[in-house]
Amino acid sequence: MLANPNNSRLHCPKPSQFLHPQRPKCFLFPNCPRSPCFTSKSKFCNLSLLLPRKSGKGFGIRALAEPGVSTNGPQGYPPPYSVKIPVGDRHILVETGHIGRQASASVTVTDGETIVYTSVCLADVPSEPSDFFPLSVHYQERFSAAGRTSGGFFKREGRAKDHEVLISRLIDRPLRPTMLNGFYHETQILSWVLSYDGLHSPDSLAVTAAGIAVALSEVPNSKTIAGVRVGLIGDKFIVNPTTKEMEDSELDLLLAGTDNAILMIEGYCDFLPEEKLLQAVEVGQEAVRAICNEVEALVKKCGKAKMLDAIKLPPPELYNHVEEIAGDELVRALQIRDKIPRRKALLSLEGEVLTILTEKGYVSKDVALGGSETIPDIFEDEDEDEEVVVDGEVDEGDVHIKPSLRKSTPLFFSEVDVKLVFKEVTSKFLRRRIVEGGRRSDGRSPDEIRPINSKCGLLPRAHGSALFTRGETQSLAVVTLGDKQMAQRIDNLVGVDEWKRFYLQYTFPPSCVGEVGRNGAPSRREIGHGMLAERALEPILPSEDDFPYTVRVESTITESNGSSSMASVCGGCLALQDAGVPIKCSIVGIAMGMVLETEEFGGDGAPLILSDITGSEDASGDMDFKVAGNEDGVTAFQMDIKVSGITLPVMREALLQAKNGRKHIIAEMLKCSPPPSRTLSKYAPLIHIMKVKPEKVNLIIGSGGKKVKSIIEETGVDAIDTQEDGIVKITARDLASIEKSKAIITNLTMVPTIGDIYRNCEIKSIAPYGVFVEIAPGREGLCHISELSSNWLAKAEDAFKVGDHIDVKLIEVNEKGQLRLSHRALLPDTDPEKASAKQPTGDAKDVVGSQETSDKGLPKKMISIRKGDLAENISSPKNNTAENTLLPQKKFIRRLVTPAKDRPNINKDKTKKSSSEVVNSVSSNGENTLVNGEANIG
Repeated sequence: MLANPNNSRLHCPKPSQFLHPQRPKCFLFPNCPRSPCFTSKSKFCNLSLLLPRKSGKGFGIRALAEPGVSTNGPQGYPPPYSVKIPVGDRHILVETGHIGRQASASVTVTDGETIVYTSVCLADVPSEPSDFFPLSVHYQERFSAAGRTSGGFFKREGRAKDHEVLISRLIDRPLRPTMLNGFYHETQILSWVLSYDGLHSPDSLAVTAAGIAVALSEVPNSKTIAGVRVGLIGDKFIVNPTTKEMEDSELDLLLAGTDNAILMIEGYCDFLPEEKLLQAVEVGQEAVRAICNEVEALVKKCGKAKMLDAIKLPPPELYNHVEEIAGDELVRALQIRDKIPRRKALLSLEGEVLTILTEKGYVSKDVALGGSETIPDIFEDEDEDEEVVVDGEVDEGDVHIKPSLRKSTPLFFSEVDVKLVFKEVTSKFLRRRIVEGGRRSDGRSPDEIRPINSKCGLLPRAHGSALFTRGETQSLAVVTLGDKQMAQRIDNLVGVDEWKRFYLQYTFPPSCVGEVGRNGAPSRREIGHGMLAERALEPILPSEDDFPYTVRVESTITESNGSSSMASVCGGCLALQDAGVPIKCSIVGIAMGMVLETEEFGGDGAPLILSDITGSEDASGDMDFKVAGNEDGVTAFQMDIKVSGITLPVMREALLQAKNGRKHIIAEMLKCSPPPSRTLSKYAPLIHIMKVKPEKVNLIIGSGGKKVKSIIEETGVDAIDTQEDGIVKITARDLASIEKSKAIITNLTMVPTIGDIYRNCEIKSIAPYGVFVEIAPGREGLCHISELSSNWLAKAEDAFKVGDHIDVKLIEVNEKGQLRLSHRALLPDTDPEKASAKQPTGDAKDVVGSQETSDKGLPKKMISIRKGDLAENISSPKNNTAENTLLPQKKFIRRLVTPAKDRPNINKDKTKKSSSEVVNSVSSNGENTLVNGEANIG
């Protein structure tokens, strides 16, 4: 396969070098088999002449090991090697050559029982040159690492979860600045968590493993990187703290860098002052330096040769040509303050430069002004008889050399090279304007903040909304409040269900920059920016006890010209206040930039810090440092370096300048018009919290959740959430629904007392053995058929129907909390003779029932008895001399607690043969117990 990546024309020698007097005037290469001077013994043409002679302009060909080269490892692989590196108060184990030996490089890093495996591979053929290094990073946490499987339907890891995307970004961001320009072989880094002990976090290990793998591979890079986490417990900084230690930490800082500079920082804290952050960064940098020094020794022993010959840079002279063509126009275009007109002017100028350098050809102005080039014109004298030498000619026998004039040959360049150079030249001119003139593209000074405007309450049906505008960057923030069902569930390696009651979702549509582009699932950038804004706002939220809502913030970027994530922090804070969320204080965010090498443009050499950077300053600058917080401290910060790194003094200056910027933004946000309402929207759901005894929670839920579903359906509430500790949360759209469900739950969980009387209670259902009476909303009890009337009833339907209202008395509460009621106990005694009758006081076998009889002496079971087995006769006390009927003890299924004074005397002399009647009898085992004949209800 032959190709020319520069799209330049094939270089051919001058025709005169190959002309033969006896052959036609065709061009023959010396190494071609048809050429007389071809001397190679090979039957194939030598391809080395068709490749560019300079390695800087040709393809990078990956060298393969020759068969004769010997190695120490098996099958030609390098031998395994491992080293222990001290990190904090313990060591990490780095191993290479054990796993993934066909990759360009692979390592496993172990901390405790957490193992991360990382591999680096690169394509054999370079891709099309671009201004973006072709690097992709994929991090994945295997559930098998913790002895689990996925909780979803598909038991296989699929699309990357949000926190995996975030860690992939943590790996990518510090590596990219160390990659050398001009290397276009696609590079892929894959990282897996193979083992997780729940104690040692794998994210910082993954950053270090990726840095070591790249250092060992053939990918050309400038420095080895490593990453660590820094926590703060009390006044002590801890490097790579465990997950248990992080629970008590005031700081969560992940830092990556080289042995002498910082490349990436991402941290979250609870209003820590800037000096504390700098101390944490210093501790982390020392740990990173120690790791990098150990890795350098490992690279010298096991590292592969870097593919420096594969680097292809644009021709150096092209930079001068672009500046010569577009220099003056670039200066004028960069003075345009508005983003869209400036972008269109730069695009138009880039098109003109491309036309000249790729189609028309470039001719230097000096050559064009100096006239045509004088070159000799070679021709043969056909007339050999006449020899006429004209003045100025040189007589060389048969050949006369005559001077003639010809224009200079235009220079052509590839389109890719021109675009890359134009972008770099544009950045150079922008940096020069900032340093030399002291003014940025929009006319601001380095520490000046763009104009700020904010509004609240734009969306009437939303629970809270705010529109925050800073210059040409605008965020529409919307807050939605809900109950626990709206919380976001997170499936992690630990296996414990984690629910997020606050989350922020960031959206960056292509329309916000006036472009047409992809619109679909959130990109990695959107996930990362959303998490940064979320972690920045999280410290100001109230606790769940004070504010039981789940809070969702949506930040849609409607305009963007830099610092959109920090605009999401400002807009989100205003929207939370508009939704009535009782936040602790207001916080804002600001993005800082930097021009590092100022002496190139006439500066004093000190880095120039820029406040509130725009998109062009972000792209052309050397730093993107985002800081969120208030006047007292910082809640979130993120820094990406695009050069070799910055030092602590530069970072200190940036933090102090960012603090002044935050004070200014907070003052401007106080001018918000209209201001936030600070009250709950009438469209927001209402949540009522009540406390019940933990053992009563099951009564609210019911069998299979039937009871709680019926309460929701009956009262019209949105949801009822119960917790094991007895906390009950009722969510509804109106107060009436809450009060109704609250009353039902209160009655369900109340502790009734035997002897309580309930008036005007509705009969909810009728069973063969009695009726179920609702004594309170949602609380029912059984009134047995024998307790419904003073007279004997064959069926409950004979006297009552569903919907009737009766008075009942509580006579029993069993161990399951079920209630047994009596209507008969409240009926007036209509027989004076029966009311004055005394109960028998003879032998226990002759006693039918007594009020003084203890529950302990009662049998614990009852049984259904059909007519034909026993008979019942309700009569006067004179019938009580009959012989008692004996029943087996094993047939009793429930004890009786009804007082004897409330029931008629029973005659046991006669039996009736009707199969439709139920009778009462007395036990024969010496207990004075009346057994109610009833259907077996358990």
